[in-house]
Amino acid sequence: MENNRDNENQIQIELPEDIAQGTYSNLSIISHSSSEFVIDFIRVVPGLPKAKVQSRIILTPDQAKRLLHALNENIKRYEKQNGHVDIDNAEGFLPPMSNGPIGEA
Repeated sequence: MENNRDNENQIQIELPEDIAQGTYSNLSIISHSSSEFVIDFIRVVPGLPKAKVQSRIILTPDQAKRLLHALNENIKRYEKQNGHVDIDNAEGFLPPMSNGPIGEA
């Protein structure tokens, strides 16, 4: 009887093929009102003066907080397996940009 209740409370999530491929973003901008959080995912390309919003996600405040906790937990797991993720706030929020290749020959 308990198994039937578990199955009734489950949500089947469909992942369409075009969405499953994902969209790359290297910048996010978050804003909020009293009733919602808006996250714009942006792709900044070196050498181009404009950056296009690739996707906008609108969340309720409680769902935004759940997302925060889920991201924190996943980052902890990632760092445990792969090492510390270092972010440098000295350059602000934009990803590193250059006009050419970086590195030594």
